[in-house]
Amino acid sequence: MKFTCFKKDISKALNIVSKAVTTRTTMPILKGILLKVEDNTLTLTAYDLDILIETKISVTGYENGELVVKAKLFNEIIKKLPGEEVNISSDESIFVPPDQVIPESEEVNISNYENKVIIKSDKSEFKIHGQSADEFPSAGDVSEKESIILKSDDFIDMINKTSFAASLEESRGIIVGVLISLKQNFLTMVALDGFRVALNNRAVPNEKEKNIIVTAKILSEVASLLSEAENVSEISIVLDDRKAKINIDNTKVIIRLLEGEFISYESIIPKNSKVKVTAGKDDLYNAIERASLLSREGKNNLVKLEIKDNSIVISSKSEAGNLIEEIFVDKEGEDLEIGFNAKYLSDALKAIDDESIILNFDSSVSPCSITPLVGSSFTHLVLPVRI
Repeated sequence: MKFTCFKKDISKALNIVSKAVTTRTTMPILKGILLKVEDNTLTLTAYDLDILIETKISVTGYENGELVVKAKLFNEIIKKLPGEEVNISSDESIFVPPDQVIPESEEVNISNYENKVIIKSDKSEFKIHGQSADEFPSAGDVSEKESIILKSDDFIDMINKTSFAASLEESRGIIVGVLISLKQNFLTMVALDGFRVALNNRAVPNEKEKNIIVTAKILSEVASLLSEAENVSEISIVLDDRKAKINIDNTKVIIRLLEGEFISYESIIPKNSKVKVTAGKDDLYNAIERASLLSREGKNNLVKLEIKDNSIVISSKSEAGNLIEEIFVDKEGEDLEIGFNAKYLSDALKAIDDESIILNFDSSVSPCSITPLVGSSFTHLVLPVRI
């Protein structure tokens, strides 16, 4: 394998594929990036068994071939090279690690030994160990059974407004994922973790009905890739029973879908409320953020909301001190005192763009739902903490 390319091109490609490199694995090969030269194209691939990211750049002075390099080391070397051009080649002669000896009586399998990778730029030259590409796993392709076309900005926005509410604990099964539910001319994303629910709706041109579940962490990586992509206004998501494929400019992403039934979230969201409060989103968010400066010093990050007349009195206290702040609202219904984990309430409010919101309460031990003044573009549900 041999090629020459611009440092900026390969650096950008490495930043893209590195999102799929894992450090938590019993398979050392997955800590690497597959480099494959075919004609005048270098393909870089990383795969952690849940997400595969593949991107391509143009190269010159090439000789076809492929091998795997350690992702972190290779990326750091490329970043620190002095020149604008990079020359990379592999020495496929047998390289024997210092602690190994080739038995004279046995036939040698080259794939069992590391290859040397030579990286040159200006007057700098590195020689590092590579691995055989034969050991790098394949994600396979996605046989198109369904496809969805979405506006890139809408997809990014919906991910950012829901994925934060998914569980971070892998042991909790399906709720580490985000439900993407397609109905006729409508797309819904839902995430929940047992303490909160984030739901976002968007009108999209669509004739199909389809539900898929994708790990929130993977969706966040996809949103990051889309945000960095240039001149990408629409994306196509190709689906089969187990995987999804997204093409983003010169980058291909293959995602493993989660299997199983998502939680029946519709039954969780309250249909009626005894207390309805209309509040300025920024006023409430900023007050909760100030209260959290003290509440997070306590045991359960508690903030208390005392809803009475036409105001909410927000208070928090810990060994470090206390805060009381009042904001004015429009209230319908009875007075109420209720407590929340400040982070959960703050996360929900941060994900809302609307200037004014409606908070619906039933009792001090029932969840609060947050909805827009008009329409149904979002719903956030936050469970209270007993005061």
